[in-house]
Amino acid sequence: MNLRQIEILRAIIRHNTTVAAARVVGLSQPAISNAIKTMEEQAGFALFQRVNNRLYPTPEATILAEDAEAIFDLHDKLERRIRDLRDSRAGQLRLVATPPIGYGIITSAIQETQQARPKIRTYFDVRRYEGVMNGIESHNAELGFILAFGGKPGIQSELLCHCDMVCVMPPGHPLSARAQLGPRDLRDYRFIALERGTRLGEATRAAFEAEREEFNFSAEVRYGNTACALAEAHAGLAVVDSLTAFSGRFKVAVRPFRPAIPVGAYAIWSENRSLSRLARFFLARVRDAVANVPSASIASGQADV
Repeated sequence: MNLRQIEILRAIIRHNTTVAAARVVGLSQPAISNAIKTMEEQAGFALFQRVNNRLYPTPEATILAEDAEAIFDLHDKLERRIRDLRDSRAGQLRLVATPPIGYGIITSAIQETQQARPKIRTYFDVRRYEGVMNGIESHNAELGFILAFGGKPGIQSELLCHCDMVCVMPPGHPLSARAQLGPRDLRDYRFIALERGTRLGEATRAAFEAEREEFNFSAEVRYGNTACALAEAHAGLAVVDSLTAFSGRFKVAVRPFRPAIPVGAYAIWSENRSLSRLARFFLARVRDAVANVPSASIASGQADV
């Protein structure tokens, strides 16, 4: 007995007439009658008794129908899952990001996504640049988010935004009165450097070299978040990416840094895996979050956050 026959059996038991059953399953009344005959031949026993033009199931038919309910429950569950996946309401997100993006844009995008799609599960990790690349290449994560992506075979990317690096300092610092700052302006103050060998750390050093200014620092850190925390604690000034500076987690004054050090924020994913509907939905939320970053205030002058 196939699934279509089981569906017909169920409809007849529920409605007691071939006419009503035919209407429910979308067949003609003669087709229902033929289906009954075929099912009884296959089963080897009667499934219905006709009394006053109505059909009543035999005890054997009732047993079969009760057992078949589990099949229909499973089918209904599968249909719901298909609808949820089609509408990106179910499934799982596997994400990895470097700290500048992970602790700001991605967290807000996750919150918006989970609010809109409460059934999904999110697996999120924050790693250094190499860890993000490895997460995508090993397929442990579907989407990655990094700064200063230089391109790599097998990796697809989307530029989310350009943002210049900025100088951060405690609110009320003497240099906060300046419209913008450069390497020479920092020479008499404690400077917190991003780690040598990192992309942003090397870019900062190159800017000092371009201005023929000696690169002196009182502290060296790997991440812009650490630099901002130290600046907030009056441990010095730092040059960090604007996504970190404007994340809202630090009480610091932010000023443009010149010469400009442009930094791109990128979404990346494996070239040999198409993004799921849910991943594309999430990426749209990330774009919205990027659009709300007040980086425009950097170009125009000053901001305290």
